[in-house]
Amino acid sequence: MYTASNIQCKLVCHPLTNRRVSFVNKVFPSQDPLDRSDFNAVEYINTLFPTEQALEEAQIAIQQLFGKIKDIKDKAEKSEQMVKEITRDIKQLDHAKRHLTTSITTLNHLHMLAGGVDSLEAMTRKRQYGEVANLLQGVVNVLEHFHKYMGIPQIRQLSERVKAAQSELGTQILADFEESFPSQGSKRPGGPSNVLRDACLVANVLDLRIKQEIIKKFIKQQLSEYLVLFQENQDVAWLDKIDRRYAWIKRQLVDYEEKYGRMFPEEWCMTERIAVEFCHITRVELAKVMRTRAKEIEVKLLLFAIQRTTNFEVLLAKRFTGCTLTDTPGKKPESPLASTNPFLDDEGGEDVGADKDEDLAKPRKPKAPDNPFHGIVSKCFEPHLYVYIESQDKNLGELIDRFVADFRAQGPPKAGTEEGGAVLPSCADLFVYYKKCMVQCSQLSTGEPMIALTTIFQKFLREYAWKILSGNLPKSNSNSGGLTISSLLKEKEGSEAAKFTVDELCLICSILSTAEYCLATTQQLEEKLKEKVDKLLVERIHLTGEMDTFSTVISNSIQLLVQDLDAACDPALTAMSKMPWQSVEHVGDQSPYVTSIIMHIKQNVPNIRENLASTRKYFTQFCIKFTNSFIPKFINHLFRCKPISMVGAEQLLLDTHSLKTVLLDLPSIGSQVLRKAPASYTKIVVKGMTRAEMILKVVMAPHEPPVVFVDNYIKLLADGNPETFQKILDMKGLKRSEQSSMLELFRQRLPTPPSGADGGPSLFSTTPEQESSRIRKLEKLIKKRL
Repeated sequence: MYTASNIQCKLVCHPLTNRRVSFVNKVFPSQDPLDRSDFNAVEYINTLFPTEQALEEAQIAIQQLFGKIKDIKDKAEKSEQMVKEITRDIKQLDHAKRHLTTSITTLNHLHMLAGGVDSLEAMTRKRQYGEVANLLQGVVNVLEHFHKYMGIPQIRQLSERVKAAQSELGTQILADFEESFPSQGSKRPGGPSNVLRDACLVANVLDLRIKQEIIKKFIKQQLSEYLVLFQENQDVAWLDKIDRRYAWIKRQLVDYEEKYGRMFPEEWCMTERIAVEFCHITRVELAKVMRTRAKEIEVKLLLFAIQRTTNFEVLLAKRFTGCTLTDTPGKKPESPLASTNPFLDDEGGEDVGADKDEDLAKPRKPKAPDNPFHGIVSKCFEPHLYVYIESQDKNLGELIDRFVADFRAQGPPKAGTEEGGAVLPSCADLFVYYKKCMVQCSQLSTGEPMIALTTIFQKFLREYAWKILSGNLPKSNSNSGGLTISSLLKEKEGSEAAKFTVDELCLICSILSTAEYCLATTQQLEEKLKEKVDKLLVERIHLTGEMDTFSTVISNSIQLLVQDLDAACDPALTAMSKMPWQSVEHVGDQSPYVTSIIMHIKQNVPNIRENLASTRKYFTQFCIKFTNSFIPKFINHLFRCKPISMVGAEQLLLDTHSLKTVLLDLPSIGSQVLRKAPASYTKIVVKGMTRAEMILKVVMAPHEPPVVFVDNYIKLLADGNPETFQKILDMKGLKRSEQSSMLELFRQRLPTPPSGADGGPSLFSTTPEQESSRIRKLEKLIKKRL
């Protein structure tokens, strides 16, 4: 018996594989012995091939199977060859049919072409343009099929006959139009003929040159009368009668549409072409007559002519699409789009000189499509716009002079009135006039004249800043005078210490507000000018220098307000430095000089705040600048108070605290509405006045032992400047000999500055919170010493 061991059959089964097979059998049951979980390969092979003879029989069967497969393949190839032989004749028949169809079609086209050429020649001789228009297009289309057969003499001959017919048609149609509309002499009476209307249809099929020649001759004939009526030597040719030119073309277009509107195809846009050619002729003729009579051109006359011309250009844009300006063939007219130009309502339908009191900051409307006819005639006025620019220069000069005269006649705005602290009316008048000029000039030209106008604007913006604003600022009086202690005690509200009157303070605030308005509006004016001017010239529009000028006026106004209040406090500070602080015996209420300073602050600051209500940020700047000026001056006067007793130092400390409280409330002092002061301002006050308090605390500290005093000074005052230390010693009333040893000790005890230090007087930077902490430490130290 033949076994699996005889054929060396080996099979290795993994346990995991058996489990997977078992799972698959459960899901997909099968009766095939190969799918059984207990399948034994050796037994299965022995069952199929029990003997060696069985195996040989299987091999014989396989060989027989291969033989049958080969026989089937051979028979299939023979069948395919047979099918090809059968279909070969069918393919030949298909090719023959296709060639026959092409031949029949070509013969039909040839018959149509030959007949069409004969008919075309006959119709041409009879001027049957209506039939020719349809036939010619068909003949041309059929002839296109024979381009590859042009080597055949008969085909080439037919093609030459078609070209000859086209040439004859073109010549004949041009002659017909010349006969009906001669270039010289008057037009023949009567309306257009149907022959010419059909001839135009034929011209659409002919060479483009024929159509252009027809259009050119017809338009020339239509405008021949215009050239005669408005010759350069005619009275109606001058600018004052420019309306007659536009009235003439309007009548002419109406007459054309009534008589010839249906003669020309709609896509020729003949009405627009006549209007465009009229514009070109008018531009040239006006340029010639203005060159000849340039000395007679006046501003009003020029503006009148420009206004009438721009109105006519706007009318053209509403009536036509401008398709003929680029001469796009075959483009049909479309209805004009509804304009959303933000200046159209304001400028297009009104005189160029119309005055509009609109703010330049008005929200912008969507920009409308450009007028294709803009400048088609009005461009001829551009070389003469220097007359307009010179006129605006003169007008603006007179306007500034009138502003100056009105200001002197009416006087400055009064405090307590509606005008108090408000923007000067002349400022709004100036910018309204500027807008009117800008709109006018942009209608005349968006090129170099706009640059020239911008230069004029710059000139008079500076003049307004100098003559109206800076020129009317009250002059500061440097002689502030002085007050004795006795006069200070008698000082009452309304003292002469303040240099500026309430009306003068109101004027300064009004000028400041006006300068701020001018600054903002000048920036808007610059943006508008850049919108109006050509894109290539935008970079030449800049009003930065003028905006800087108004910023300078604002800065000077704030400085005057600061100097005035500062000067009002000077006598009180002088009185403080002259008081005998060494002889003060007890600490009482705040000193008279503090009362005087507070009085001046309460007199000035509320008025300034009220007049600067519309410019809150500049009021804040005023408070900051005053504080930055007053606190260092107060500290300098503190150093002059020498010598100071312990009680005197305590009184000064009380006064300093009172001033600190007032300064912290400065932005809202005297106001019914309490507002928190800006953090930047509060920081300045706390830092400056805390230093003054620390100086007095150091003065109150005992100077014995010297080492402790010096170390506490260095630690708490944080000032490494020997001059400051010298001033502290003077305030304490120490003798020069004592001061010398103290200064030497001070220099020895100074800490080494860190690397990279700038060598300034401060040993290290501090925050207001740190300084307050030092003051509390110093107070505890003084109490302990006492």
